[in-house]
Amino acid sequence: MKYCRFSLGNQIHYGAVEERKGELWIIGPAEAPEEDLAFRLALERATAEGFDFEPMPMSAAHLLAPVTPSKIICVGRNYRDHVKELGNEMPAEPLIFFKPPSSLLKPGGTVRLPAASTRVDFEGELALVIGRRVHKLKPDDDLRGVIRGYTLADDVSARDLQKKDLQWARAKGFDTFCPLGPLVSDEVDPMAGVTIETRVNGEIRQQASTLDFIFPIPMLLSFISEAFTLEPGDVILTGTPSGVGPLKAGDQVEVSIAGLGTLAHSVEGDRD
Repeated sequence: MKYCRFSLGNQIHYGAVEERKGELWIIGPAEAPEEDLAFRLALERATAEGFDFEPMPMSAAHLLAPVTPSKIICVGRNYRDHVKELGNEMPAEPLIFFKPPSSLLKPGGTVRLPAASTRVDFEGELALVIGRRVHKLKPDDDLRGVIRGYTLADDVSARDLQKKDLQWARAKGFDTFCPLGPLVSDEVDPMAGVTIETRVNGEIRQQASTLDFIFPIPMLLSFISEAFTLEPGDVILTGTPSGVGPLKAGDQVEVSIAGLGTLAHSVEGDRD
């Protein structure tokens, strides 16, 4: 299963995605996830009235963030080399923080560098999407149905504010600071190992395997769900590899994992 979320004719749609000759195509409507009740009602109306859809390449679609989460939970310092590059101690347990849903940015969108910060970094990450309501999972629980699928994210971070504030809400939470997408797929297996790459202006800056996680996905879900009830559509960013660095206006960022496509975004100075 692969799906995306896009706008067409001033309406929002979910689309089933498949690969055709090396290119990702939206091949038809997909059922809306349960957390998007407003869309499900709109789809029922559209279906009753009749809705024609012609397959199109994803590159031609006006893509949106593929989920509408109630919360975005992030894991800090989950790759050893990243911990070392920032001069931090190895964590004894997962380090958890939030990004607000208002930080979401659609694929192909533009990250705005806030005037309040002099150092904003990219952090390419694998993200997982929750499929059903869960609480207090155990590390050995069956995760089928718990994880709806995986997608890509950039945990954009105002590094100077992160150090100054001593907590990370502002540094991680500016509008546009969570590019997400372009699709959600359950056809990859990060627990068996997938390679994530981040390019800035075409140059590879991050490259690592999810086998390098300090805390694997079952442990993360157990730790997080001990504290928070996870709802369908919630997003968990699993941590960034080493190689993070500053962004400047005009930069083009691409985060990719085979099977999940490429999440691209540009960067500009804040116009406010």
